[in-house]
Amino acid sequence: MTDRQELLTIAEAAVDEAVAWLATAGGGWSTARFKDSGEEVTAADIEVESRVTRVLTARTPRIPVVGEESSTPGTPLPARCWVLDPIDGTMNFARGAPMYAVSLAYVQNGIPRVGVVEAPGLGRRWTTPGRPVNARPVAEDVGRAVVGVSGTGSGQGGARRILDRLQDEAYRVRMQGSMALDLVGVAEGWLDACVCIAPKPWDVAAGVALCRERGRAVLGADGTVFSFDSPVLLAGAPGTGRWLADLWESS
Repeated sequence: MTDRQELLTIAEAAVDEAVAWLATAGGGWSTARFKDSGEEVTAADIEVESRVTRVLTARTPRIPVVGEESSTPGTPLPARCWVLDPIDGTMNFARGAPMYAVSLAYVQNGIPRVGVVEAPGLGRRWTTPGRPVNARPVAEDVGRAVVGVSGTGSGQGGARRILDRLQDEAYRVRMQGSMALDLVGVAEGWLDACVCIAPKPWDVAAGVALCRERGRAVLGADGTVFSFDSPVLLAGAPGTGRWLADLWESS
């Protein structure tokens, strides 16, 4: 199956299932515990992944689902697959904050082709392919840029240094706690750029698709086109992205 619009219809149906369940789930589902990796997880993360996976498996049985809670980090993605973060921003979700998202993408040969990001706490959804969007222009000048940063607790050595430089040189720095929503922000233009440190495919795949559809640059650590093996993702206008790549290299 290669029709992007048909794949989007299936992806939205799977996300609909998750969002409908989240709307009725009780507070006990949001109690957090720590995984061996040190990241937080809730019972809702696992249930959402199960529900989305069931829909996708029923509708596209030949396309595997790579989900955060059931997959091994570092394992190469299949040639084509669904990539799912059931709740991106679990720390926010567990604390009752609205900045979390269900993030689902169809990825083919390492390239996100279809993306759905739903923020249930905000009542908003973003998709690609989708209707034409007049996205807000993003700043090319870092001194005028509002930059989102996420993944600073990943243990990457350059995280603190790049954050310090951004605090000094960017117009403003925002830390929302969700890579998916940082990328949505760049796609829509309410962030001028974002830095996602130590991104996993499920964190960013759908957001990458959204940004690229809207003409944003999405770069890796070396300033070339982002791939899932990069230790950092940098998104924004082309000039800002290159500046951020140079900053990362020097941090």
